[in-house]
Amino acid sequence: MFRFLTAGESHGPGLSVLIDGLPAGLDISEDDIKVDLERRQKGFGRGGRMKIEKDHAVIKSGIRHGVSLGSPISLWIENLDHENWKEAMSPYPVNNSVDKKEFTKTVPGHADFAGALKYKQHDLRNVLERASARETTARVAAGAICKIFLLKFGIDIKSRVISIGKIESNDENIDNVDWTLTETSEVRTTSPDLEKKFIDAILKSKKERTTIGGTFQVIAFNLPVGLGSFSQWDRKLDGKIAQAMMSINAVKGVEIGNGFKNTKKAGRDVHDVIVPDKKDKRNFKHLTNHAGGLEGGVTNGEPIIVNVAIKPIATMTNPLPSVDINTGEIVEAQYNRSDICQVPPACVIGEAMLAIILTDVILEKFGGDHIDEIISNVSNYTNTHNEFGGK
Repeated sequence: MFRFLTAGESHGPGLSVLIDGLPAGLDISEDDIKVDLERRQKGFGRGGRMKIEKDHAVIKSGIRHGVSLGSPISLWIENLDHENWKEAMSPYPVNNSVDKKEFTKTVPGHADFAGALKYKQHDLRNVLERASARETTARVAAGAICKIFLLKFGIDIKSRVISIGKIESNDENIDNVDWTLTETSEVRTTSPDLEKKFIDAILKSKKERTTIGGTFQVIAFNLPVGLGSFSQWDRKLDGKIAQAMMSINAVKGVEIGNGFKNTKKAGRDVHDVIVPDKKDKRNFKHLTNHAGGLEGGVTNGEPIIVNVAIKPIATMTNPLPSVDINTGEIVEAQYNRSDICQVPPACVIGEAMLAIILTDVILEKFGGDHIDEIISNVSNYTNTHNEFGGK
């Protein structure tokens, strides 16, 4: 069984990652993980925290001489900003003279209000430190290792921003995207015109002392047919992907393929026609991919396309009116340092979550304790199950 866990607070000493269930024989280095950690820290509209942190995952277990052992992999990511929070975030008792940096003014749209009531907390910092998007650093590290696993089967994951605020991209063609240019763009787009409009929208929000959200797209290429299952609700791959994306901070909507646009079209314009194609390794192809690579919760061989809506960050330099969690007094919401726009870096987090879910379903279907065994299992499956008639 594959699983991963993270631990740690935003301003605590650091973040721990535990990954269990990956096979032996994978070449894994800290440099491989660092690539995605650095990508997560980029993006126009990022806040001051990213100027402090230099995220690096230190391998603590599960890898020997650069190769996975098949045992649990653990990673450690230091929070450099913890230097300024040692006493306030100490795990040990401190005396009353210490500035504990208590937080009692709720922030509308943040987890602190509901979390404080649930866990009976009088200091909102006990909630927001874990609810912070800083935790996604650990997810990206886990996802980077999963990407190494997926590449063994030719599965590649990409992402781009498709809207910021009211500015939207009308380019739905994923075949002609220059992904190299996307990586160099501060807002993860290949359109110079769109890049300027995205940046202008973020600058306008900053000037107005508010925040701005948007939509990003994550795509997985070269997937085999048959991942996931229609047999039970909790085995449907689109359901697993939706849950993974919804777990990302501030995400409020997930769409597979053209999910929402399809509701406005006739059936004849929605469903993806299948035709034979001897040139294709699957011996067939779809003329379109409105379904986003998934039908009945199962991969159909086309790229998985996931569109994710992420709301504006709750913390703003011009705070909303709110309430003190302890006194009930009407106050101005407390301000903590934050981003103006988190859509570009959220792309990388989305990639990580999709990589984690795809790793899980591949291991579930093909099993194996060593990567060579799994590669053999996948090869045997694709050679015998994707032909006409299931021969």
